[in-house]
Amino acid sequence: QCDRSWGDGGGFFIRRTRIIFSGQISKRVYFYIQPDFASSASSTNLHFTQLRDAYFDLGLDDENEFRIRLGQSKVPFGFENMQSSQNRLPLDRNDALNSAVTNERDLGGFFYWAPAETRKLFADLVRDGLKGSGDYGVFAFGAYNGQTANKPELNDELHVVTRLSYPVQIGDQIIEPGVQAYTGKFVIPKDQTSASTKINADRSYTDQRAAATFVLYPKPFGILAEYNFGRGPEFNTATDSIEVKKLQGGFVTLSYMIKTKGDQIFIPFTRMQYYDGGKKHELDARSYNVHEYEIGVEWQPIKQFELVVMYTMSSRRFEDYTKQDNLQKGNLLRIQAQINL
Repeated sequence: QCDRSWGDGGGFFIRRTRIIFSGQISKRVYFYIQPDFASSASSTNLHFTQLRDAYFDLGLDDENEFRIRLGQSKVPFGFENMQSSQNRLPLDRNDALNSAVTNERDLGGFFYWAPAETRKLFADLVRDGLKGSGDYGVFAFGAYNGQTANKPELNDELHVVTRLSYPVQIGDQIIEPGVQAYTGKFVIPKDQTSASTKINADRSYTDQRAAATFVLYPKPFGILAEYNFGRGPEFNTATDSIEVKKLQGGFVTLSYMIKTKGDQIFIPFTRMQYYDGGKKHELDARSYNVHEYEIGVEWQPIKQFELVVMYTMSSRRFEDYTKQDNLQKGNLLRIQAQINL
């Protein structure tokens, strides 16, 4: 889950360069296209153009409280997964829930429902800088390929996902509890296994998860906590094979929003995360055990610019056929500047 700037070499790194094309074609039809001009194919091949989002929303009523989304878009699983980079405080998404859907996206069709006043609240939480996730409905249900964005479908079985998340205003505070789950069959691509790794004949594995979310928006103190459990493909070093195994993990992010004269904003934050399970998108469905602690601060001198300084203390065991007994520990300081148009 770490970006390509991790590890030896380091230096300056362009993480993302995205331009959004979107518009309300009519009262009930909306489109959204987002390419990224700085995708990294590997640590030695940078700045490729790749499609991130390409979808349209069809409203089923005049208020667009009921709508259908078709195309490549974010899968409604996990609050932090659905946060855009400008709304997320830590520089990386957590391993535990992001390992469910790499790049957070896939091709599919999703039904979303939310009352008009709740849709306005979703928009306000982002507009007011309260680190919202955006409008993915109070209730979501849909189906998607399951092989993740920009990857071909490899079986005749779709993944099915559902989510329920409802923001509630209590005095000056806003909380948002949520639950979500998905089920499907994931096919390990042929170029994603070592030559000697034992694998199912059809390369297909059960892929199921459920998760719970709790958000207290930073007014000024904030909490974002998520935890998921389930089962999916994972490399077993004892048998040199990919097997369906249990997985679990989650994170807690604490933050505090400080607004100064001149509209400057400082948000100190800390995150603790844990994950024990496989990563189906990586070589041999790598087996992971992650314990990580991060502390940082986001500074917004003006609304369009933010600077994040973050220190990470990490312990990661990640094993595949060629890398066994591979436990790595280390600390790193990261600095990211971002322009939001």
